[in-house]
Amino acid sequence: MAMADVGEADLARGEALFKGPCTFVKGVVKIDGLPQDGRPEVAFAGRSNVGKSSLINALTGRTSLARVSVTPGRTRELNFFTLGKDAVLYLVDMPGYGYARASKSEIKGWTRLIRDYLKGRRELKRVFLLIDARHGIKPNDEETMTAMDEAAVSYQVVLTKADKPKAAELEAIKAKVAEKLAKHPAAYPQVLTTSARLGSGIPELRAAVALLAPNGVVP
Repeated sequence: MAMADVGEADLARGEALFKGPCTFVKGVVKIDGLPQDGRPEVAFAGRSNVGKSSLINALTGRTSLARVSVTPGRTRELNFFTLGKDAVLYLVDMPGYGYARASKSEIKGWTRLIRDYLKGRRELKRVFLLIDARHGIKPNDEETMTAMDEAAVSYQVVLTKADKPKAAELEAIKAKVAEKLAKHPAAYPQVLTTSARLGSGIPELRAAVALLAPNGVVP
């Protein structure tokens, strides 16, 4: 489940970054509420039942930084957290898409917020797009990927719940995902696999985030 080309120094930077504070700053419901301090941002996006909150909690070593709910789609804002000893990055928890229980007006508002955030946000260095390892890329994942291609936003697929499928099934899904990504110009080619429950792939994902810190260095 590990990235093949991650070195010890990369893993150490990732560990150092996520050992530092991770502090909630604000929840943004309208685009004019976005932070204006120029701090680099990495965002986490995915379907509302993909396990995003569990993964963010596993990354940060907290049990309740991101709210885990039995009701998909509970994240209804762009939630900004500063990350690292010197708050070198913003970690952005995006609203899930494919909402199970929401009004049409709520869905329209969240969709507009997501699309507006992705368009022309200079501070946004990468979106980590979470995909359920049991199911692979779904149509609404494709829609989000196309939106990021059009906005020229770099994104990287992270397979979640990788402990669920059998090893052969996981490799088949991973290969199919990589094949689809090759057709998307803004997609980062390396696919990460993770399990929040087992902790597998978490150090590699931390390393990938740390490499996006200013100059690739974590103080």
